[in-house]
Amino acid sequence: MYPRLCTLLLFILFLQSYRVGGQTAEEPAADTAYVTNPASYVDPFLGTAPLTDPAFIGYTPPKDWRVWAGLTYPGSSLPNAMVQLSPITEYGSGAGYEYEDSTIIGFTHTNKGHWNLCNVPVLPLSGGAEYPYASRFDKATEAASPAFYGVTLTDYGVEVRLTSTLRTGYHAYTFADPTDRRLLFDLGRANNRVRDWAIAQEGEDRLSGYQDMGGEQVYFYAILSTPIRQLERSEGDDRGYAVVDLGEGGAEVSMTIGLSFTSTENARQNLEEVGDRSFDQVRQDGVDTWNQLLGKVAVAGGSERERRIFYSSLYRTFLWPALRGDANDGFDYYTKPSLWDTYRNKLVLLSMLRPQVAGDVIQSMIALGEEDGFMPTFFHGDHAAPFIANAYAQGVRNFDLDRAYELLINNAYKEGGTRPYISEYIAQGYVPEPVVENPNTETKAAAGVSKTLEYALDDYSLAQLARARDDDEHYRDLLARAGNYRNVFDPATHFMRGRLASGDWVTPFDSEYPYYEYMYREANAWQLSFYVPHDMPGLVELYGGPAPFESKLDSLFTLPWNPEHIARNISSFIGQYCHGNQPDHEAPYAYYAIGKPEKSQALIDRILSDFYAVGEDERALCGMDDAGEMSAWYVFAAAGLYPLSPADNEYLISLPVFERVRWQVGDTALVVERAGEERTLNTAELNGSPLQKEYFLPHADLQKGGKLLLRTTR
Repeated sequence: MYPRLCTLLLFILFLQSYRVGGQTAEEPAADTAYVTNPASYVDPFLGTAPLTDPAFIGYTPPKDWRVWAGLTYPGSSLPNAMVQLSPITEYGSGAGYEYEDSTIIGFTHTNKGHWNLCNVPVLPLSGGAEYPYASRFDKATEAASPAFYGVTLTDYGVEVRLTSTLRTGYHAYTFADPTDRRLLFDLGRANNRVRDWAIAQEGEDRLSGYQDMGGEQVYFYAILSTPIRQLERSEGDDRGYAVVDLGEGGAEVSMTIGLSFTSTENARQNLEEVGDRSFDQVRQDGVDTWNQLLGKVAVAGGSERERRIFYSSLYRTFLWPALRGDANDGFDYYTKPSLWDTYRNKLVLLSMLRPQVAGDVIQSMIALGEEDGFMPTFFHGDHAAPFIANAYAQGVRNFDLDRAYELLINNAYKEGGTRPYISEYIAQGYVPEPVVENPNTETKAAAGVSKTLEYALDDYSLAQLARARDDDEHYRDLLARAGNYRNVFDPATHFMRGRLASGDWVTPFDSEYPYYEYMYREANAWQLSFYVPHDMPGLVELYGGPAPFESKLDSLFTLPWNPEHIARNISSFIGQYCHGNQPDHEAPYAYYAIGKPEKSQALIDRILSDFYAVGEDERALCGMDDAGEMSAWYVFAAAGLYPLSPADNEYLISLPVFERVRWQVGDTALVVERAGEERTLNTAELNGSPLQKEYFLPHADLQKGGKLLLRTTR
């Protein structure tokens, strides 16, 4: 009894320490009018700084090991654009930009934050610059905001200003020495291996070329404001590059670069997006675009810090997936979303606030799926299913539902596609783990527990589409399979645990040990044992009822992390709970399943307060943003709604950190208003009436608009 009593006392102290949540450091703003210029609150540097405090990380990182935190970029982009024009300080470092660095080696035109892209690097040269080209810069000269990045290259004496359209980068340079004006096209480098590249002069002031990454080509077409004196190519060093000599002339030089993933001619046509607009006009139009999108979630009240993190997070949510279609295509093709991470929340926001883009993304995935007969996925799981089910339930219709459904059915039933081990999963009801002697964190195996849990969620999600299409046979079968999570729940230990093909449990078993791909994907047993977002009542029943479920959940957040357990992308803990990686991001909401939202609220408030804008400069995140999932978690949690099970198309209600949040969805708006400063939810009333389902708001009611009044109590 003594350990359990200690755990309970620790948790009570924890709840008392974080009752006020995100308002511990600052008083709420006196002015409670809605923010009218949300782009002004965006800090693109958020997520670019490193995590350095071992106490916060949870362990002491090995020497010269940068924890995978943030990995965002500060450059210019429009929402879901083809072009992300951003500085590079180090290739092979996620987004290519690390806040602590003092040297810039180029400005690239594509980005994501996943160790890829960073294409078509350009760097202005002056001051007798020589190979290897790089310039120091003063942080005081660096600035970033939506659709803008600026810096002064100290060694070269060049002031750089960058902005962009959907498919075009716009560079503006001011040379301190107008007698030495050169541009480096560092085309032998990118975050992907460059297999081939080319550049050619087109007329007196134009350039065209490409980078070939092996299977993907990025083409460009550039127009300069001054004639080209000479184009020199070099391939004799450790990489190939070209230097464009502009000779002597005016101090001001501008360049627009159109991109295309199809051809240089399409890249040239994409340049027409700029037209006759000046740099400042393009930048202002970009700000206006962002204000229009970010303004769809308007907040009132809260602290300056909370507004800054909120709109920076909402901004980051809409940078990926990225446009790949050209202006002359007649259809906006997009990249695959980062489904393993972003199906949870970010893609729900995409369908809510940019439904046309969501439909185009799905249709782009269908086009990819036609190549092999399976709906594509990303990294792990089959999470196109919850994305498409949620989008369709929200009313997104600009995609071929019949073909999407057929491809998803293939995923769920056929070998050779998106779901590894699908035959074993169907036959045994779980993905078995092979026998592995002395596994360690780096062991690569089946990740059978994670796959089983994720496939069960995917089956549930696909069942919702089957029901919508009156496919009763698949609906019943998939809904039954949605309960397969029970097959990896060990009733003796109350953990989701790996099983062998024989049915035996994986032994030995250490619930605290993290793995990258053995039993669990980037997690340990604690972090996956509450992951059944589509059937939380069933999970509570497995644990033996509310009391044992609550006790186990309390332990998740109080059992200390072992600092000897080191994994690069598993960091920033509350007990065993890891907010620095995605697999357990639903767990803080799990107390709702036993009618104790106040316990969830205490955790949510602590995470919002302490796990974003981390460090001395408040520009680190507790973990990798993963194409916006970390940011989207903040947006939903801070705004008081969370899509616990996306395919169910409803939102779990919590208390926003703001006094009011206005959600503009389509032509209507719903205001979520917090009545009282306490942090315990008492009642929720929609347009004066109690909710039909306690703590849950259906998306259909969100679309109708009105007011959701949240009353609090001490």
